[in-house]
Parts: sequence; structure tokens; C-alpha cells
Amino acid sequence: MSRKYKFHNPAGAYFVSFATVYWIDVFVREAYCAVISNSLEYCRSHKAISLFAYCIMPSHVHLLFKSKNESPSEFMRDFKGYTSKRLLNTIFDNPQESRKKWMLTMFKRAGKQNSNVSNFQFWQQNNNPIELWSSKVIKQKITYIHNNPVKAGFVTHAWDWKYSSARNYAELDVVIAIDDIGFLG
Repeated sequence: MSRKYKFHNPAGAYFVSFATVYWIDVFVREAYCAVISNSLEYCRSHKAISLFAYCIMPSHVHLLFKSKNESPSEFMRDFKGYTSKRLLNTIFDNPQESRKKWMLTMFKRAGKQNSNVSNFQFWQQNNNPIELWSSKVIKQKITYIHNNPVKAGFVTHAWDWKYSSARNYAELDVVIAIDDIGFLG
């Protein structure tokens, strides 16, 4: 793995993006978004994660977070591993899923192409972590995260995207609670 894709400072705050294999639009159904949102809430409560910003897009997720126990790579490994299994089961068990056979075939195909995977692969392997070293960079990444659905043409205003912390910053009803980053002034 390239050195630039590692968490070099375990005590740092990070921006990460990670996508489904083949950029499959999984997060277009409430049940699948709920797996991500419930998992993030659990990690905030039980896994020493501070979550400062997020956006769940149809095929990928953006997070701005910090591991309070200084293990960001372990958090990402565990989060992606758990949500992968949970999402595959949710897709498999969803009688309303019209794309079930196609999606499972694609996840299986990706798994066969990866020697580290025994059966299905849900997430692409990279996270591309970027350490947040200044308030300027933090503001840039939060703006990028929140404007992602606007730039994609899904909404006119960032706070209209249900699965985005833009709603938290706008003090609207939210899906996932976030933590105060503290020094954005």
C-alpha cells in the first residue's frame, strides 16, 4: 500500500472518503443508509470516535473524524468490515430490493478479484486519509463534504441532503449527531 494512504498521526483528525466497489449506488434506500448511520452512532458512543462531519452519498461516504484512542486505521478497518457484512445481509434479506441479484453478483465478482477477500467485497480497499492540520484545511474539507450532494445535482442547498452533517451545522433535524470540533471560529 502506498505511504500516502496511511494514517501517519494516530492522534490527528482525518478526512476520509470510501466507496462501494464499482461505485455501485447502494445508498439510495433508507435501510442501507440506516446501517451506516447506526454504525456511526455506535462508534461515537462505544468506540471512542469523534465525528465532526459526514455525508452519505449514493455510492460513497465522506467522514471527518478523530479516534480518541489514537487508532484511526483500526477504526476504519473495523467500521468497513462491520458495515460490509451488515449491508450485504441487509441487501440479501430485503424482499423489496429489485437490484439484489445484480448487486450481489457484482460484490462477488469484486471479491474474486481480491486475494484478501474470501467471498464478497463491498467497499473499495482505499480510504485516502488526509490529516487535518489547520482550521483552514478543516473548513475546506467540511465545505467539500457538505457541497458534495449539491455539486452532484441532487439538492440545491447542502442542508437539504438528509444524510449530511450540513443539517447539523444549519441546526436542522439530523440523522447522526456530530461532535463539536471546537476551533473553527
